[in-house]
Amino acid sequence: MPTETAIALDFLSKRSTPELRELWDGAFGTPLTFRLQKDILICFLAYRLQETAYGGIRAATVKELNRHAQQFTISSRAALANTEVPHFKPGTRLLREWQGQTFEVTIMDSGYAYRGARYESLSKIAREITGARWSGPRFFGLKKGVPKTGLREPRHGR
Repeated sequence: MPTETAIALDFLSKRSTPELRELWDGAFGTPLTFRLQKDILICFLAYRLQETAYGGIRAATVKELNRHAQQFTISSRAALANTEVPHFKPGTRLLREWQGQTFEVTIMDSGYAYRGARYESLSKIAREITGARWSGPRFFGLKKGVPKTGLREPRHGR
């Protein structure tokens, strides 16, 4: 059975452009003062419906986007690298205990080593471990909001 949101999205696709412009007024509380193609107008309204039904962008995401926007007002060459994830020296080992097992990943010059294989991203490793789509940095405790896992600097001379 379709959800209310799915029904509302289907409803949008059957409206004319003038009807969609009227819906814009109600959805955003202000009249649409510029022209949009019908398919783009539907996308904006569909997003608004979903935002109302399920919630919008997290405050932390808005803060990060604003930080990037501020960097671009200063310089058009601002880096978009995720600064929340710390960078570690090659050889650093990440340990994560999950479902009673300890998993170890070694940071390499380019990528990560896990169980004898090389991976380009921690997310692929997290997916292999859990069978679900995880953010690798989050799974290994490298992002805010999750408990830190064990990090070990490499021992020299081994």
